[in-house]
Amino acid sequence: MARIRWVGFDGDDTLWKSEDYYRRAEVDFEAILGTYVDLADARTHQHLLDVERRNLKIFGYGVKGMTLSMLETAIQLTDERISARDLHRVIEIGRATLLHPVDLLPGIREAVERIAADHEIVLITKGDLFHQEAKIAQSGLADLFHRIEVVSEKDEPTYARVLRELEVEPSRFAMVGNSLRSDIEPVLGLGGWGIHMPYHVTWALEAEHGVAHDAPRLRVVENAGQLSDALATIESVPDA
Repeated sequence: MARIRWVGFDGDDTLWKSEDYYRRAEVDFEAILGTYVDLADARTHQHLLDVERRNLKIFGYGVKGMTLSMLETAIQLTDERISARDLHRVIEIGRATLLHPVDLLPGIREAVERIAADHEIVLITKGDLFHQEAKIAQSGLADLFHRIEVVSEKDEPTYARVLRELEVEPSRFAMVGNSLRSDIEPVLGLGGWGIHMPYHVTWALEAEHGVAHDAPRLRVVENAGQLSDALATIESVPDA
């Protein structure tokens, strides 16, 4: 009997590109803000991050929360001097980010198909429901998954609920994702397995984690083409 019954996949920056568009939005936002404040001051960059961190529990993850945090940051850092025109430009940055194309990462469709041939697979992605649903539909991958979960947070309670509903023990579940904080650490904490596929850029808040590089239930791959082999190494581990 295979050790792993279900394999979970993250969406953003695991199946398709995402953080690139957020970084572009930040660059465009700073271009507006730079006409009012000194962007060389490190406190300017930290202020946006602090506002986003504080607002996560209110606005949640995703473009809409980012846009509201940008508006709040712009008003605060300019002492309310920012013009209505420039505030509208910030809103347009958010709108453009919501409409970004869905570009699959190289080889990911083939990798998901290979794993789905031998395992049940679930997509577990977090963020704004409408935006995530739109990206899933545009990706063309939805039909490959046996189940799709759009969640507001990816922590141990969330994964525990999903695993209960899938009727699978943590030890027979592996999660594939680019974020150690959201995709790997909670699953390892429950006794599951993690396959980390780093993306070339990571949001600062997602970089905060406590995963050891040599965690026994962790596997690391460089690209989608290595996912099946990483899963095979997990399958080869004898039952305790």
